[in-house]
Amino acid sequence: MLLIVENLSYRLAARLAGDVKSFFLVFICLLLSSKGIAADIYPAKPIASYWLNNSLEVGLSGLSYCDELISVSPKNNKIIYKIYLGDQHAKLDPYINVHGLTAPKKGRPKRVSHFVMDLFRPKSAMRFGGVSCRHDGSFVLSERYHKIAHVDKDGSAAWLHDKWSSVIGHLGYTLKYNNGGEGIVDVGDDLWVAMEREPRGLLKIRADKEFQVFSLPEVEGLDFNGHPEDIRGLDYHDGALFTLESNASAVCRRALPSLQAEWCLVYREIEESPEYAYEASGRGGMGAGVAVNNKGIFVIFNNSNISRASKPADRRGLLLHLAFPEGAH
Repeated sequence: MLLIVENLSYRLAARLAGDVKSFFLVFICLLLSSKGIAADIYPAKPIASYWLNNSLEVGLSGLSYCDELISVSPKNNKIIYKIYLGDQHAKLDPYINVHGLTAPKKGRPKRVSHFVMDLFRPKSAMRFGGVSCRHDGSFVLSERYHKIAHVDKDGSAAWLHDKWSSVIGHLGYTLKYNNGGEGIVDVGDDLWVAMEREPRGLLKIRADKEFQVFSLPEVEGLDFNGHPEDIRGLDYHDGALFTLESNASAVCRRALPSLQAEWCLVYREIEESPEYAYEASGRGGMGAGVAVNNKGIFVIFNNSNISRASKPADRRGLLLHLAFPEGAH
């Protein structure tokens, strides 16, 4: 059985029930019997690869393309970074200095274990887990607080309303500490947010008011290598949503609105090859963000400051530029 969950919009639920608590009494789940959907699965072919200078101890998470590649770090919520790509080298530079965000009063972890862990981390540590370009600036996603901020081009930032945050928690999403929202993409009037794992899901927010929650249709033959099914990055290109399914070492193109995978690109052989592998301890080198444009697919890796297996002195992050499957886009 594949669980497909599509919740009522908040506005509709409020009209029916009057408040968020009553909303749960009118929540509707649709159970549809379905097997994994067959989709073409291709081995990834690299166009280029880059060890990112200036990335030591940054721990990049999230990627977006707006005339140039930008990224964020879970360790620094004061900077949006720009990635400069040269012929042979790439480097990370500060792009926008983010200011104006304070620790939100809502959305903090409520479990006792989470509260204890928070005692050892400053409230100002937002843990940015995703970024998305927009014509008037960008959106950043706080993995820690499950909140979204809009950042103007001058760096002024403000939190969006978060009526969805408590609802998705009651539905069983984003309950794990620092394993909540991991990717974000702006698509017209909608924001899509990737909710990482156990369970993974997609949150669609419209006009900062209405929202829906979706599970991802499974892909027959996609191997998560004994790890939980996850989703850690999102992008939108050529009318489709691209999902980074990191534990499967895959990027899938998914049709809208069905979210059925049309094809998936698997980069595991590249990720685990002697040239690109990180040391095994800590499972470093996980895909953390995806960006897609006409030139191909870019995947950035968060190596958690772990050394490369072949060069222990090198702890830089990795960016892969992958080709579209032949005949696909």
